[in-house]
Amino acid sequence: MASQPPPRIYHETYGCQMNINDMEIVLSIMKNAGYSETVEVPENAEIIFINTCAIRDNAEQKVWQRLNYFWFLKRCWKSNVDSGRAQSLRPPKVVVLGCMAERLKDKILDADKMVDVVCGPDAYRDLPRLLEEVDYGQKGINTLLSLEETYADISPVRISKNAVMAFVSVMRGCNNMCSFCIVPFTRGRERSRPVESIVKEVGELWKEGVKEVTLLGQNVNSYNDASGSENEIEPGNNWALSEGFKSMCKVKNMGLHRHNICKCIHLPAQTGSTTVLERMRRGYSRESYLELVQKIRRIIPDVGISSDFICGFCGETEEEHAGTLSLIKAVGYDMAYIFAYSVRQKTHAHRNYSDDVPEEVKQRRLSELIKAFHETTCQCYDSQVGTIQLVLVEGPNRKAPDTELVGKSNRGHRVSFVNLPLLDRDNQGYSKQNPVFGDYVEVHITKSTRTSLYGEALAITKLTTFYNNVEKATVACGM
Repeated sequence: MASQPPPRIYHETYGCQMNINDMEIVLSIMKNAGYSETVEVPENAEIIFINTCAIRDNAEQKVWQRLNYFWFLKRCWKSNVDSGRAQSLRPPKVVVLGCMAERLKDKILDADKMVDVVCGPDAYRDLPRLLEEVDYGQKGINTLLSLEETYADISPVRISKNAVMAFVSVMRGCNNMCSFCIVPFTRGRERSRPVESIVKEVGELWKEGVKEVTLLGQNVNSYNDASGSENEIEPGNNWALSEGFKSMCKVKNMGLHRHNICKCIHLPAQTGSTTVLERMRRGYSRESYLELVQKIRRIIPDVGISSDFICGFCGETEEEHAGTLSLIKAVGYDMAYIFAYSVRQKTHAHRNYSDDVPEEVKQRRLSELIKAFHETTCQCYDSQVGTIQLVLVEGPNRKAPDTELVGKSNRGHRVSFVNLPLLDRDNQGYSKQNPVFGDYVEVHITKSTRTSLYGEALAITKLTTFYNNVEKATVACGM
């Protein structure tokens, strides 16, 4: 009897970039175990992975909707194949990964045989064994959290092929225990990868053509390589309390003005009210946050700042909400992620506070925060008009794929420009050529919208070439 081919994998990911990176780790583990083929649609798969998010209720509801559909594919497999709806060779095994797996494992497994395997964020190495258990009529479950697991030795299988940007996980977990946040319960305690493993992964990405790397973690400012190799790479680090903050950070006297470090900082505020910050157990005040913003802008005048905000947290008054509106206007963010509060079980807020802001009030405040953000970000983008920006080309502009390219500036702004032959600053004796993805292009910004910039491409260049000539052009906001 001929053996069946290895099962094909379909995967979906919800939530943060950390979850996307986790799925790449999962695909690497599965590939090493002989599961190398992936498919584009769940109807053609024998294994379905869904990587989940538990931060907000809305994300969980989307996952439940998808699980219902995957259950239908499994329950009605034969009729789906007969009708041509599905092309899988056998009923698919449905696997729930990530934060919901840890938080709702019992509920998920009890859901009328909807799911076969539940695997938490620290147990992905166990997936091949868990899938084998299903073949013997068992439910596969492992949601144990680890004090050591960082997957440092695993080279992720990149989901986005030929991308010029990639995400690299440097640490996992969080020790802060903010009152609204489920992450410490679903991701566990903080632990960091050795520097040498990060450098190795970034080197591999460089060889693959990646030009920009974002370092990921639930709490990256707490990164702490305890392997002993860090001091050899960057000496002189020390730990201290951030001024006005109760969290620890590393004080560095170098690196802020390196040309290969993007000038954009994610600085979550969550709220603009000191009293709400106290209830959230954030460890800082509105005043200390604003002082930190001012300090950052003194050191890096043209920096872009993004943030996270929650409206309608337990007990939030109209006055406290007004404080968040005024903070958004005072700072002027380049990007913001704004959500209405949804209570999470196990958290300090769930145990000690009342979710007492009515839903209609939350939604009204959410709309007001989004409006305030758009009003201030327009000014930020408008200030870039007339400057020359270094843009990393990502590919064709989806709105005009035949004639325009789109990329990202040093500040994280999306920039579009007409795809025309350009001179190369480093090879001026050669004929003009069209830029391609992965190229750096000098772009003169001519107009802006709420969310993007448009300009005229001047030349193909390199990081060092551009910044060696930076005094010759206006390249930054406010200069």
